[in-house]
Amino acid sequence: MKMKNLGFIVVFITFIVIAACSPRYKYQHRLKKGLESGVRYDSLFQGLYLGMSSRDFYIHCWLLNAQGLVKQGPNNFTVEYKMKHELKYPATMQYYPEFMNDRIYEMPVRFMYNGWAPWNEKLSADSLELDVLRWFKKVYGNDFIKVKHPEKGTAYVKVDGNRRITIFKQNDLYVWAYFTDMSVKQNLNDTTSQAGMIHNKFNRVLGKKNE
Repeated sequence: MKMKNLGFIVVFITFIVIAACSPRYKYQHRLKKGLESGVRYDSLFQGLYLGMSSRDFYIHCWLLNAQGLVKQGPNNFTVEYKMKHELKYPATMQYYPEFMNDRIYEMPVRFMYNGWAPWNEKLSADSLELDVLRWFKKVYGNDFIKVKHPEKGTAYVKVDGNRRITIFKQNDLYVWAYFTDMSVKQNLNDTTSQAGMIHNKFNRVLGKKNE
């Protein structure tokens, strides 16, 4: 009996150790630790930052445009920056933020190599993803974790305080990087969940009245 209990304990401890070493656990641990620290990392790129007002964002982009550093992207939906030296090959970077209460809380950024073609493997998204990761490590630090995302497949994630950076491929052409203020995102998720619960409860009440 004692041997069985001992075997169970060994298996249980082994499971805990393996779980603690998994990328998912490391990510969740860093996110929890980062949010609890109260330390903020709001810097993005080109002088932009999380928490920036929409007015300041538009003025800042107008000034970058006046200097010839950026221009309007396709259909005027994004800001476009031509990358000449940051990556191994010339590339294009397009971005436009998500706002919450008129403040930037998330910045999706799309990358593509300018010379991409289906037959050119060195300019594929596989190469581009690693190239963007290399550049981001140089700018934002080395502590990226490779994780399995339920929707995006393989992704690289880094958490600093409130700021999360996620890099992933969309397809053979595009690579995305998302900068997210998790202190806002978490509250947004909580609010969305609460709104969903209220909505479901309201529907149940209406259903009963219509019976």
